[in-house]
Amino acid sequence: MTTSQLVLGVKLRDDARFDNFHGHRNQDVARRLRAVCDQPLGVPVVAVCGASDTGKSHLLQAACHHMEGQGRSAVCFSIAEVQPFGPGVLAGLESQNLVCLDDLDRVAGDTAWEEAVFHLYNRVQDAGHLLMVSLANVPASAGFRLPDLVSRLSHGLTLQLGIYRDSDRQTILQARAEQRGLVMGDDVASFIMRRAPRRLGDLLAMLDVLDENSLQAQRRLTIPFVKTVMGW
Repeated sequence: MTTSQLVLGVKLRDDARFDNFHGHRNQDVARRLRAVCDQPLGVPVVAVCGASDTGKSHLLQAACHHMEGQGRSAVCFSIAEVQPFGPGVLAGLESQNLVCLDDLDRVAGDTAWEEAVFHLYNRVQDAGHLLMVSLANVPASAGFRLPDLVSRLSHGLTLQLGIYRDSDRQTILQARAEQRGLVMGDDVASFIMRRAPRRLGDLLAMLDVLDENSLQAQRRLTIPFVKTVMGW
């Protein structure tokens, strides 16, 4: 099992890379994160903060892919997936050059988890490695009760992601369609954007449906075809 695949079924998405993190609004965060991966010395921890649907998970997994591409080890834990197994899953992770904990604030207020993360932080630092976490809010406002953990998480680099504008969502939609081999013209993309849910995750789920139907029907994406498939 490679460093991009963990027991408990947690693995990196192949499409979660810096090169396909589209949309202008958060490109500066992506660039800074990549720079930290290239030269992590002096940065004890990186906190990537933002609302849901802003690309936090994509960026953490992209950081892991980037580190692995340089021959270094990396691991990304989705707290939502491993929380039922208890904080013991964090044992031994300090051996990795990069440790990413996605949606860490899910365990805010849980004493056992907070203490485990605090000790992991210390072990990662002692090993000279890098810890990266994602949170909805900055560490001081994330709801953690352990002051030492808040202090540690606040001591490093905090990167704030902004909510995507409609133009960013359309750019991402068309870029993802292109990755799938679909041609989505501006007229079709604009039509979808006017009717689709605003949440990026829902928009990309809609692309899954269109991709499947386009393949089955051997049809290109046109406004009439989109209308038929989506029932609009």
